[in-house]
Amino acid sequence: MLLLPLSILTLVIWLGLIFCHGRFWQAGPVLAPVSGQQLDAATCPDVCVVVPARDEAPSVAACIGSLLAQDYPGTLHVVLVDDNSTDGTGRLARAVPDPHRRLSVVTGKARPAGWSGKLWAVAQGVARARELAPDSSGFVLLTDADITHDPRHVSTLVAKAQAEGLDQVSEMVELNCASPAERMLVPAFVFFFALLYPFASVNNPRSRVAGAAGGTVLVRWSALARIGGIESLRGALIDDCTLAAHVKHSGGRIYLGHSCLARSIRPYPHPSDIWRMVARTAYVQLGYSPLLLAGTVIGMVLVWMLPLQLALFTHGLPCGLGAGAWVLSMASYTPTLRRFGQSPAWAVLLPVIAGFYTLATIGSALDHHRGRGVVWKSRAYTEPDGAISTHMRGEGTATVMNRTMGDDVG
Repeated sequence: MLLLPLSILTLVIWLGLIFCHGRFWQAGPVLAPVSGQQLDAATCPDVCVVVPARDEAPSVAACIGSLLAQDYPGTLHVVLVDDNSTDGTGRLARAVPDPHRRLSVVTGKARPAGWSGKLWAVAQGVARARELAPDSSGFVLLTDADITHDPRHVSTLVAKAQAEGLDQVSEMVELNCASPAERMLVPAFVFFFALLYPFASVNNPRSRVAGAAGGTVLVRWSALARIGGIESLRGALIDDCTLAAHVKHSGGRIYLGHSCLARSIRPYPHPSDIWRMVARTAYVQLGYSPLLLAGTVIGMVLVWMLPLQLALFTHGLPCGLGAGAWVLSMASYTPTLRRFGQSPAWAVLLPVIAGFYTLATIGSALDHHRGRGVVWKSRAYTEPDGAISTHMRGEGTATVMNRTMGDDVG
């Protein structure tokens, strides 16, 4: 009889996750805002913001406008790389008022073999940033063209890095949670990402866990040079966590938290929108391995779906143990729902949500084996050199979910 061993296993897993897994269920940390007036302009390091952009006409003006309006008292440059856009992205960026002449718009060159599209754009932006700010004691801020920034954001990031001697400061930006699809699926992807990369573990120098959120990554020039620059990541389709791993494993200190000063303005109005975003890189995460795909599916069923099945369709001890695991899973999700201003009742649907992401991952594998590969913004990728870092292999559906919002491989 397998029901009793399975029910014991699911409860043990959940007890381990709750009490021995980096307090992943907490809703923090969040940096307290720091205004430019609180910083000493004489000692503020130079900051260059690099924004790769491909066909971002709906959001680029708002993004660039918010960056040019930063109250940072030090030298600040903004470099937007127009990555062969067809919708006037570069023109719209150049039209944004720039009274302090902080903005440079770079027209992207053709992508060389072995580079992902986004990282090639980032590399061109970083090269231009080095020309503008040759002082290696400063920072480069990597962000996306669908994110708006509170005027205090750059000051807050730099203050954190300087106060604690950090080589990288990354924040998960606030995400749209307006449509029914977003309310159902967006908080869950943040929750699953924190489960995979517990923020407390990422921020612990003694832990090898390394993670980042691509919408906000502030990194020291010295740390970037130490890992071999953007070129060391050139084929990565999962670029933010790959960068974090390189920085941390090279001896750098990193931080990951939630942002209250940066917000993604990219909407995901329908479940199909989120499905496509997940499916584009899900199988990449698994190293294109059918065995890892099978393991991921089994794991998702065991952790997220089986407790509910045991609670509803069995009796006696298996029912009680399954119900206990289900209650723990819902309780762990509640802080994330509160952070998004959503009702705790959404936690009841966690097994359904997990099923959605699991099916999208299977869909990604089917796309790959049908020869479709990774497609994003009219570009198709197969398996570029270095696309899968060894530290990322086998981490499964949860990591894939972090790639869905505001992190383009284009």
